[in-house]
Amino acid sequence: MRRRNNGCCCQNSKRAGRTGCNDSEGNEPPGWCIYATVALVAVGCYLNALGGDFVHDDIPAVVRNKDVLGQTPWTSILKDDFWGTPMHDINSHKSYRPLTTLTFRLNYLMSGLTPSWYHATNIALHAIACVLVTRVSLAVASLRPGFATLTGLLFAAHPVHTEAVTGIVGRADVLACIFFLLSFLAYHGQQTAYVWSSVCLGALSMLAKETGITVLPLNLLYDLCRSWHSIKRSIFEARWNDDSRHFSRRAAALLVSFGVLLVVRLALLHGTLPKFSPQDNPAAFHPCFHVRLLTFCYLAALNCWLLLCPATLSHDWQMGSVPLVASLADTRNLATCLFFGGCLILTYKAFTDFEQQRHPPLLLGWMFLVLPFLPASNLFITVGFVVAERVLYLPSVGWILLVVYGMQISWTAIPRRRSLITTGIVLLLLLGCYRTILRNRDWTSRETLLRAGLRSLPHNAKMHYNFANFLRDTSQPNRAILHYQLALWLWPTYASAHNNLGTLSVGDQAEQHFLAAIHAQPGHVNAHYNLGQLYRKTNRTEECIRMLQKCVSLDPAYTPAYLVLARLATGPTAGVLLRHVVRLQPKSPDHLAEYASWLYQNDGI
Repeated sequence: MRRRNNGCCCQNSKRAGRTGCNDSEGNEPPGWCIYATVALVAVGCYLNALGGDFVHDDIPAVVRNKDVLGQTPWTSILKDDFWGTPMHDINSHKSYRPLTTLTFRLNYLMSGLTPSWYHATNIALHAIACVLVTRVSLAVASLRPGFATLTGLLFAAHPVHTEAVTGIVGRADVLACIFFLLSFLAYHGQQTAYVWSSVCLGALSMLAKETGITVLPLNLLYDLCRSWHSIKRSIFEARWNDDSRHFSRRAAALLVSFGVLLVVRLALLHGTLPKFSPQDNPAAFHPCFHVRLLTFCYLAALNCWLLLCPATLSHDWQMGSVPLVASLADTRNLATCLFFGGCLILTYKAFTDFEQQRHPPLLLGWMFLVLPFLPASNLFITVGFVVAERVLYLPSVGWILLVVYGMQISWTAIPRRRSLITTGIVLLLLLGCYRTILRNRDWTSRETLLRAGLRSLPHNAKMHYNFANFLRDTSQPNRAILHYQLALWLWPTYASAHNNLGTLSVGDQAEQHFLAAIHAQPGHVNAHYNLGQLYRKTNRTEECIRMLQKCVSLDPAYTPAYLVLARLATGPTAGVLLRHVVRLQPKSPDHLAEYASWLYQNDGI
């Protein structure tokens, strides 16, 4: 849209040689060598992830997703949410990521449900993201080539990325990051700002994952900072100059585009919001405002700690993993104060640098760290999780930029300590690679992931519940009962744990658990069905029918309840119920056979 000097912002500063960005020394490696090194390290860190299976959210998002399996038209990808449920459905999760779903479908067309190819695609995309991070560090942040390479290497090896890269559904975050960085580079990566290309790439980022839309305000804010001198001059002179006029046009294009994309995304909600429960995000449902505020602020500090020290990692942080911060006396508020105090200092330092603009990596790092994280912070909108490591994939770009820029300043300011700094950098990289490789092993199978989760967060009720489900599925009922009981001890109103424990119990004890599940969650369809089946086995037919009728009132498409009602019914009523089951599931051979048998026995009525 216009031409500009896109060199280092600090190149005219007399102090650039000490603390500036582009104080290069000696021979630097060629560009292709830098990018190849970063890509190789990115791939190397995740090679042992290729043998992993589909686990956790991969099952509903890929293995059971009709949009991925080709059981629906291609256009359904544009109408359904990330899990294959129509966006207008009241039960939809409202996560609209058609670009990511499209890549899963292409994977399926090429390799079926062979998980290694899905993992290989994720690893390749991660390598591309690492190269783009390096490019941003060189072309926009103007770090020295060696430190720009370090930025890419640290991003490649950061252990917090394992959920996004090794977890197949994490592809949404990786894809969003790629298009986010491409959009940013289209706008800021060369002398000509390709605004509309940047907007289109930003839209693709949003279609990979919703947080991608934040690239547009980030582009605008960084453009404002870089155009500040011209804007200030226009204000003082009370007239537009060419630079200010060009900036106003770019800003208008970005603001209008952002508004249009936001309206489209809100329209896709079809007037309803996703349904979350206290189990998903306990703080969001707490009645006291100060508890919600203190907890959400602490969670922001906790996310920052995961970037700084990714020692405790888990695929699931729900249900008691992070106790609520209920009062000002809670010592965790100190961590919150330290975090927000650091943020204020960083913000002050970044935005008071407008005049001399000697520290573009500081400002850029702050923006990349804060803006993409805001939608997932719970501070403005409620999300369905407490902590999710995958959402840190994009904000970690900003964190690593800040860390590496600090290293570059130290390298220049303390030349006598360069050997120590080099040793620290090498150790940090090796430690990151090692921790990433170890974490990849946790994602190998359902069992390894759940065992790792229990080691990291033994007080997570949902972790015990899921591990109990695994034990039940692998014919270890006694151990399963123990973990269901632990889940209920940690979360007494856990309806699904009561329900599943009831299926492993008998008699009055089973009935008590089913009733407890219904009391805790009146809409729990499976608990009503299981209680109905228990009544049926004990010849309490009227109570059984009442429970089954409650099932179909809660979920009109719940076929197991219709089948049992049909078997309890006589005459034409049974035929009507079986015919309805066949309409609900016309491709089920078992249901067709049962209906055909009824027709045969009743002379085709």
